[in-house]
Amino acid sequence: MSTVTDKTPAAAPPGGNGTGGGAGLLRLMLDGLRRNMRQYGMLIALGLIVVLFAVWTEGDLLLPRNVSNLVVQNSYILILAIGMMLVIIAGHIDLSVGSLTAFVGAMAAVFMVRNDMPWPLAVVLCLAVGALAGAIQGWFIAYGGIPSFIVTLSGMLTFRGLTEIFLEGQTLGPFPDGLVEVTNGFLPEAGPETNYHNLTLLLGLTLIALVVLQEVRDRRRQQEFALDVPPLKLFLVKLVALASAILVVTMLLASYKGAPSVLLLLGALLVGFGYVMRNAVIGRHIYAIGGNLPAAKLSGVRDKRITFLVFLNMGMLAALAGLVYATRLDVASPKAGLNFELEAIAAAFIGGASMSGGVGTVLGAVIGGLVLGVLNNGMNLVGIGSDWQQVIKGLVLLAAVGFDVWNKRKVGS
Repeated sequence: MSTVTDKTPAAAPPGGNGTGGGAGLLRLMLDGLRRNMRQYGMLIALGLIVVLFAVWTEGDLLLPRNVSNLVVQNSYILILAIGMMLVIIAGHIDLSVGSLTAFVGAMAAVFMVRNDMPWPLAVVLCLAVGALAGAIQGWFIAYGGIPSFIVTLSGMLTFRGLTEIFLEGQTLGPFPDGLVEVTNGFLPEAGPETNYHNLTLLLGLTLIALVVLQEVRDRRRQQEFALDVPPLKLFLVKLVALASAILVVTMLLASYKGAPSVLLLLGALLVGFGYVMRNAVIGRHIYAIGGNLPAAKLSGVRDKRITFLVFLNMGMLAALAGLVYATRLDVASPKAGLNFELEAIAAAFIGGASMSGGVGTVLGAVIGGLVLGVLNNGMNLVGIGSDWQQVIKGLVLLAAVGFDVWNKRKVGS
């Protein structure tokens, strides 16, 4: 007489899959990291670099004054990186942004210092000059059919020469105090007397609330369209990590002079361009022409118009970076902007852009720029020479692009 055996597996105890809660959470985190490596890889790398140099410099990296200087010193590269990310997503490159940054700084000095033009009017004219320069290059690329590499290489040489001509080979300054205060000042004091900058604390808490709300909203939208989302526990860990990072930076800035005014500008650019690339039609079209141009054309995407607008935008952001950089030095110099294009391109690729186009985020560009900024600042603090700094940054860029290639092959296999 045979006996029927029940082979139904027993229910796993609470904690997940028969393991302790800690082990289950760790497994979820590792699985989520494997499936979202492009999204989290550079964020984790930035955290590790900060920890490394914080220990190496015996805490000097995270001194409130140094954190504030880190934001100001890298602001113009972050502005350029945001624009460059859009260019690379669209499948192009822009080698002219460093020279255009110097040219706009020179124009600003000519307007304000040499001709005593009111600085608000001069700022508007400088942004218009940058937009016009980007539009001219964009027209040759989009409608003239000339590769962006050639057009922007020509622009790099042209704008560098024009900078020398306008400045007559000399530095020109200083800039009006009002403009310098706007671009290099700090938020004003407000509220009762405390040990911290109250307005900075308020902005930091507001930012935490907005980030959490946006992350929750994005997760719900992905679930509505039946897309894969990270496990809930991993999602909560991500929210806690983001909120903690923002809170730490907020406390550091609030314990010094408060948030630099340029940080508000960077925040506005990050939120604005992030929204456009995630939700606006033009953002989807930029991804489309970079990811698959023939398919985008068949879908009715006006690729030439999109390319034109991407370079116009890059020119305007280069002009903005030029104003920030020139007013930070308080002089316009013929040698300004050297290698800025390489820094911006490196920031975009380190932040997750793909050589083939169609991949990348605005936040990724900012993270890539911060990786380079922390590397520069940390290596300066520990006394690493500029020669070895270039070697290390080159290896970091190679590793980031190599990781992108490896990740594509792994996904495709």
